[in-house]
Amino acid sequence: MIVLGYNGFSRGAELFGRLYGATGVGRNLLVGHDAAAALVIDGELVAAVEEERLSRVKKTSDFPAQAITWCLNSVGVDLDQVDVFAFPWRFSATVAEEMISGICDSDMPVTAKFDALRSTGELYTGMLSPDAVYHDFVERTGYELDPNKLTLVPHHLAHLMCGAYLAGGGDAAFLVSDGRAETLSSVMGEVRNGVVRQFDESAVPMTSSLGVAFGRITRYLGFVPNNDEYKVMGLAAYGPPPRHNPLLERVVRLYENGSYTISIPRDIGAYYALFDDLFGGDSEKREQFDFRVRVAGLAQHMVEAVTAHQVRALTAASGLDTLFFEGGLALNCVANTKMLERSPFTGMEVSFGASDPGVAIGAAVYAAGLRNRPADAVTTPYLGPSYDERQIRDTLAEYADRVEWQEEPDSASTADRTAELLAGKNVVGWFQGRTEFGPRALGNRSILANPAFPNIKDIINLRVKHREPFRPFAPVILESEAPRVFSMGKKTSSPYMTFVFPVRKEYQERIPGACHVDGTARAQTVNERQNPALAGLLRAFTARTDVPCLLNTSFNVAGEPIVSSPRDALECFLATEIDYLVIDRFVITKKGS
Repeated sequence: MIVLGYNGFSRGAELFGRLYGATGVGRNLLVGHDAAAALVIDGELVAAVEEERLSRVKKTSDFPAQAITWCLNSVGVDLDQVDVFAFPWRFSATVAEEMISGICDSDMPVTAKFDALRSTGELYTGMLSPDAVYHDFVERTGYELDPNKLTLVPHHLAHLMCGAYLAGGGDAAFLVSDGRAETLSSVMGEVRNGVVRQFDESAVPMTSSLGVAFGRITRYLGFVPNNDEYKVMGLAAYGPPPRHNPLLERVVRLYENGSYTISIPRDIGAYYALFDDLFGGDSEKREQFDFRVRVAGLAQHMVEAVTAHQVRALTAASGLDTLFFEGGLALNCVANTKMLERSPFTGMEVSFGASDPGVAIGAAVYAAGLRNRPADAVTTPYLGPSYDERQIRDTLAEYADRVEWQEEPDSASTADRTAELLAGKNVVGWFQGRTEFGPRALGNRSILANPAFPNIKDIINLRVKHREPFRPFAPVILESEAPRVFSMGKKTSSPYMTFVFPVRKEYQERIPGACHVDGTARAQTVNERQNPALAGLLRAFTARTDVPCLLNTSFNVAGEPIVSSPRDALECFLATEIDYLVIDRFVITKKGS
């Protein structure tokens, strides 16, 4: 059985921009962002790629035409051979009725209700309805799809299925929390023997979205909502934990069943006024670093308190030992660690597809049947395009007037040469194998450096990434070495950078470039099976320097998607102060450098 999952709408940016002002700073506040495609054959995930990696439009919500084409071509399948097409949104007639009722039952003035109904009607008929989804596929692919082959999967269920599949299946309690699904923002329940049971009484409506609340504070602090929330998380570490939190006192209300309400106005001017009142802010203070740190700390504390409240209710309702946490909120790795360590759960899994790229995977998994997952299916984030030696040579030849290169004889020699470069204060672009899936660079499209240098973060932030100086970087380390360097708590590994760990005191001075201001690090663990090239590099680097890890950040600059092709890598290399570029066995330098 062949199942193609995909996420994205041709008219998403147009309709949300025109009807709801989702432009400029608010450009990502729409349905379908992080468009992607994934292919499942006989229960096994064989290919997946985000549309942005191919279109080069960051966080695009467009129909994923290039991603679909690549997934099919990568395994020699055409559209006629696909048995099911799975889409991770189900705006059914029942959901439409709920949307209409929500507007009619609101406290908006009558004229505002009519405006909202008109906008919702145009959005539904032009983009969200089952008919609109079907015709979007046909128009963009030119393929006359049998309507019976199109399966619409509820958004939160797609998130859950992605996490459950990538965790290897098994029984677990689950929490899904994001900005919005069809009508809800968070659900919880459990998976037993492949059967999902949702605890309906604990569901949280979209109007009380924790993700949206955090996004509004993100915008208030001058960042891009639904994109820069990790900046707020990083800023929070620069201040002490709050003694009291006006957000929890005046905005959030918690209920015994694990649900909650969050009362923040939708209008930008209104919630800016509310936040100024809560935080003692104004237009000048919002630009001040100390004020931003304090507000970020309050926002982060709100996320941690609300998710902890949900986990308490979930543990009371389910006796299972493992927790699957998915959705956009699951990218908050600081909160993830606290959720696990302060809960009775013995294990917690957050996938590399936890945010919206993963719903393409989840939709395909749902349609294929979670129970049909082969027991020996390999779980890997390296699911995207790769390039053979001929393609790499051809691309290098096009740039021969600007770069020169040395070809190493094998992977071991490549690792040794790269380790030699990284022993110094060099920044290296590392491009190997298949493109990783999801928002994190996991060692195939990475920028690497030596964390032993205290100022290496400043060098990369200012000279390479062109981003804020307060932003931390993640260390990548061999799984076998991680417990020696980090206090791992209940975790034995962290392959997807979804948890944060304290750096042991004896190592904080040895790897200052990998330590955040609070002495923690968002570590990625690697073993030989997961990524042999990166594991080999880590062994060679540690043997040469006695430094147990490398600094790892995504191979891109601010505002650009992570590179996918050799051409992308060379363009980024030439546009920044990256010192060396390693593509497969080719060690590349800039001419005249």
